[in-house]
Amino acid sequence: MKKIILEDGTILTGEGFGSDREVFGEIVFQTGMTGYQEVMSDPSYCGQIITFTYPLIGNYGVNRDDFETIFPSLFGVVVKEHCEFPSNFRNEESIDSFLKSRDIPGISGVDTRYLTKVIRKNGTMKAMIVNGDRDPEEVLKKMNSSDLPIDQVPRVSTVKPYVIPHRGERIVVIDYGIKSGLLRAFTERNCHITVVPYNTSAEEIMRQKPDGVFLSNGPGDPAHIPEATATVEKLIGKVPIFGVCMGHHIIARACGATTSKLHFGHRGVNQPVFDVKTERTYMTSQNHGYSVDDNSIMSTELKVTEYSLNDRTVEALEHTKHPVFSVQYHPESTPGPEDTGHLFEKFLNNIRQEKGVRKYV
Repeated sequence: MKKIILEDGTILTGEGFGSDREVFGEIVFQTGMTGYQEVMSDPSYCGQIITFTYPLIGNYGVNRDDFETIFPSLFGVVVKEHCEFPSNFRNEESIDSFLKSRDIPGISGVDTRYLTKVIRKNGTMKAMIVNGDRDPEEVLKKMNSSDLPIDQVPRVSTVKPYVIPHRGERIVVIDYGIKSGLLRAFTERNCHITVVPYNTSAEEIMRQKPDGVFLSNGPGDPAHIPEATATVEKLIGKVPIFGVCMGHHIIARACGATTSKLHFGHRGVNQPVFDVKTERTYMTSQNHGYSVDDNSIMSTELKVTEYSLNDRTVEALEHTKHPVFSVQYHPESTPGPEDTGHLFEKFLNNIRQEKGVRKYV
């Protein structure tokens, strides 16, 4: 038996699976009906305990092809029911086996509907998955005296640069915790990719002679990596830039806007976004706990091009003078709808137009 205990005093009991160790992290919920393997291996969940709202997780197993990173960095998993005997032609192991091999604890048999309502009401908060015999008062005391991690990006970013060679446009990717799906989106378009650590300087990036710079997704608070903001501030105006999720926040902050924490974040594959210019609605995949403050954009050279239909938060930005744009959601759609894959073409078109301008200057 295991318990999950929240800092507000909520206690839920269930059966343990995966690793037997106890963990402390931030409790969040994810609303996707499928794609649990991509979710669990998404570096943006570093430091978090994921509550899956869909009642049955693991029914099609785990396979080698759908990982978004080699070493998952989430802290724990909470489900209503986990499937012990998955059935799918691609299945290679169960979710229990997967979590055991990565030393990640899980708890099943939990009323995840109730737990989600608690998070929606009180916001994301500290939580621990512990053995059933632990004294709740002792656990709460430990949580109150402990801080959530703030070094998530350094934990998940690459330590050294690496290259994925091709013959197309030369893209430098700044890795704040990038998903494999984003890299695939560029390789499918024949791009030559150089992935660099989150704290790489603007000078070093420009030495690579990039045609464009891509800012990846990543976990945590963008305010905790000020060096990333300083780098992007220097890059704007020198090269076309495209940012996703954390990259979206970094572009906003580099232009003078501010970011703040959402009450419970957006984590799911069914988030509706409205495009102001085309008046079209897209369904998007999202995973973030922070957003760009709408009012702070007015004093910058950015404009809002898309917003969330759920809560009116900023979903996309575009620079008014330079070929720089960003989105809050994940256009690579792993997992999720494929409504916004055209954004990669937009980025590459910006690059080609900029190269054409420079050619005749």
